[in-house]
Amino acid sequence: MILCNLRDCGRIETLHPLLKELFDYVKTNDLGTVPAGRIELKGEKLFINVSDARLLTCEEQKLEIHRRYIDVHIPLSGTEIIGWKALGSLTSPSLAPFNEKEDFALYAEPADSYVEVRPGECLIAFPEDAHAPVIGNGTLRKLIAKVRIG
Repeated sequence: MILCNLRDCGRIETLHPLLKELFDYVKTNDLGTVPAGRIELKGEKLFINVSDARLLTCEEQKLEIHRRYIDVHIPLSGTEIIGWKALGSLTSPSLAPFNEKEDFALYAEPADSYVEVRPGECLIAFPEDAHAPVIGNGTLRKLIAKVRIG
């Protein structure tokens, strides 16, 4: 997992060939006013989900994992809390079998740690990062970019 300021993401862009394209797009477009939904940048290889989410408590939110995508969480309208736990330290089975089509599974275990992500920052969750996003109070406009691995 990586937490960084969008201004300083130059080094991170080298971790995957599509990250620079994603960050350039986010920095040069006003995504706070676009309708909620999907923005396709490179089809299934790179897209952004624009979401107006109701924030949940730590107890309500489940850990999620992905196998085919890196998640890039970018809050736009306020602070989001995201929980984290190493995939290898999960001890319980997933709540349902891994959903191959939607690329996710959920776990009811609590996160080991929590971080605040503010507008102008992003949190990057890799497949080895079980994560619990959209924690806090109220509602939040955010971007969830999906960057295909391989």
